[in-house]
Amino acid sequence: MIVVKAEILGIDGKKVKEIDLPEVFQTPVDEKLIKRAVLSIESAAMQPKGPSKSAGRNYTAVYIGSRGKPQMYRSINIEKARLPRLKNRRFLVSGRVALVPHAVGGPKAHPPKTEKIWKEKINKKEKRKALNSAIAATAISELVRTRGHRISEELKLPIIVEKKFEELEKTKKVVEVLKNISLLDDVLRAKRNRKIRAGKGKKRASRYKTPKSVLIVVSDSKKIFPAARNIAGVDVAEIRNLNAKHLAPGAVAGRLTVWSEEAIKFLGSRA
Repeated sequence: MIVVKAEILGIDGKKVKEIDLPEVFQTPVDEKLIKRAVLSIESAAMQPKGPSKSAGRNYTAVYIGSRGKPQMYRSINIEKARLPRLKNRRFLVSGRVALVPHAVGGPKAHPPKTEKIWKEKINKKEKRKALNSAIAATAISELVRTRGHRISEELKLPIIVEKKFEELEKTKKVVEVLKNISLLDDVLRAKRNRKIRAGKGKKRASRYKTPKSVLIVVSDSKKIFPAARNIAGVDVAEIRNLNAKHLAPGAVAGRLTVWSEEAIKFLGSRA
């Protein structure tokens, strides 16, 4: 395996030193496998839903189709629909139809069922390979630009920042670092393209849709997460909890990612 060097930037945007990139950054990018992994993660978040099994069926309605009964007790050949009717009337003038989908207050014909399995399964090795593939995609500038991120031609990927970056506790300091490493344009793109969601979804605590911008991957998010969470399009993830959805939102690989020095060391030790 060829050893590839990468620059570590300071919080002022200047080069500090060089390190060897972990082998995971040389994994071939398999976009179909990444999509499978992302869909598996998203399907696991689906909440089973469906009506009560007794909904529309809590009635005393009964259908009497026997020809052997006296006419007053049977519901055939009396010019009435052969359907179950409520027992709230006597004999031939029995009550309204119930227990069938096309009756008022009846059950749904084919409702969603809570026992349906929504989660799409994926093998552990496939999931791990998809994550490695998504990590490698963050170092390919063509894929990052194809996703719509704005980065300068001079910027070298992957972007790695020194450990001090994890210690920042103020939003303006994080914005300043993003400006120093030439990523502020992408954050402003996400801010400008924020739109009101169409349809009734805007009533359900998700009024706005904001494009994804920079993903910050760190070893400890205790300090930087509160500082970066309100920047438009920016997400923070700990390297231990990193998954394909973080690195490929919408199942499209190549998210603009900033790695902390400690996160890169963790990747190296995991390999």
